[in-house]
Amino acid sequence: MRVDINSDTGESFGAYTIGHDAGLFRSITSANVAAGFHAGDPSVLRATIRLANGHGVAVGAHPGFADLVGFGRRELNVTPQEAEDLVLYQIAAVAGVAAAEGVKIQHVKPHGALFNMAVRDAELATAIARAVAAFDRTLILFGLPGSEILNAGRAAGLRVAAEVFADRAYEPDGSLASRRKPGSVIHDPAAVVARAVRMVRERTVVAADGSVVALEADTICVHGDTPGSDDLAAKIRAGLESAGISVKAIGVQ
Repeated sequence: MRVDINSDTGESFGAYTIGHDAGLFRSITSANVAAGFHAGDPSVLRATIRLANGHGVAVGAHPGFADLVGFGRRELNVTPQEAEDLVLYQIAAVAGVAAAEGVKIQHVKPHGALFNMAVRDAELATAIARAVAAFDRTLILFGLPGSEILNAGRAAGLRVAAEVFADRAYEPDGSLASRRKPGSVIHDPAAVVARAVRMVRERTVVAADGSVVALEADTICVHGDTPGSDDLAAKIRAGLESAGISVKAIGVQ
């Protein structure tokens, strides 16, 4: 039994530092690196890839909407062609800088509103998958279990990975509870670790209404901008390994 631990990284910008990348890289196995649209800049991008490479962490592209002010968490009305192009552009940016550092990227994980919209919007999901496949069909596409983006990835011939969130509340239909709702983010580390272990071993999660939801769990996300995320990632990894679960990057055989 195995699982990947991923985190959104490289989300600092200029003089402003966001997240806990240096600490996170000691525990995670895959890094989703921002490409400058929702966060990040060229120098942060390169520094993040170097940091990941130094810790043996797999690198992936983390494309989002061009919305620095909203941190990519606001829904934007884009056409499928615009979505495909903005995703392709950001994959190319991360892959290009990674190549300069001797690194081949492993995966693509959409960010924020782009990720959430693609859970239910088949046309948008298809555009994202098309961009990934156009760049490199060996890339792994991350998405919520049962989502349109995983369906689109499979249809495009891509390998997909079902992503779960141990520190987020779930709705009975398996979707993530809106961040606007009280209790949408779980702050108790012990509860988060227990949820992570259950997600991997039992393939279930307890939803906000107390119902039990079945899900696949190939990779667990720890949000890099969550206060104390570096410590939380360390506790999740220790909890998983104590439960006999191997923690490896999704692309490692």
